[in-house]
Amino acid sequence: MITSRDALVVAASGGIGAAIVRTMLNDPSLDRIFAVSSVPKPPQEFGNNGKLTWMYCDYSAMKIARTVNHLLSLDCNLVMGAICNGILHDDAVQPEKRIDDITEESLRKVFTANAVVPILWIKELKQVFPKRDICKIAILSARVGSISDNKLGGWYSYRASKSALNMLLKTSAIELNRKFKNVKLISFHPGTTDTKLSRPFQSSVSRDKLFPTTFVATKLMDLMRKTDVDGELSFLDWAGVPIEW
Repeated sequence: MITSRDALVVAASGGIGAAIVRTMLNDPSLDRIFAVSSVPKPPQEFGNNGKLTWMYCDYSAMKIARTVNHLLSLDCNLVMGAICNGILHDDAVQPEKRIDDITEESLRKVFTANAVVPILWIKELKQVFPKRDICKIAILSARVGSISDNKLGGWYSYRASKSALNMLLKTSAIELNRKFKNVKLISFHPGTTDTKLSRPFQSSVSRDKLFPTTFVATKLMDLMRKTDVDGELSFLDWAGVPIEW
């Protein structure tokens, strides 16, 4: 029996997520791409691609578990994954410039999207980790989650949620290494990418530091191929350079 080589993209309708789906669909080493989104239907560009399975999920704990159970029923052999959930701002939440801007509601919302949801995916995905193949999972983090790199302050909930994400991933990497020696977790900083998330803040970014989504997706795929499986969580930027915790 020939086992397929499958990939997963969570938050596949976002700017970076969609670019990763597009890049994976063009990768001949991958047989099936499972794309998870809170948008029920795929973009028209993906509609007729036989490698793609589009899966709706509202990112509640129950629906995440159901989605992974569905992957299990499809004999998913997960060799590569990208978890792209995250929020910086929306109509109700903006990055806090001062401590007085912090609200309980914004903290809960940002922590849930940036830290809670990704670790719930890692928790459930253990069921579809391969028995023999190497499996590499990248989770979108951010350099501003580095405590030692914080020289400017501000952005309280976003910074803290990404720091929390890194600690959750670090702890899970230690546990996973006891049972899944073939699994590698990567906490990935994509740089400032031209998406809705960064658009209100792009004016202060030089054009050579504002990356197209396709560039970031290509860099991430290259990084996942090259990074060794060592039982550790790696915190890496788009160029593969380690970031201090």
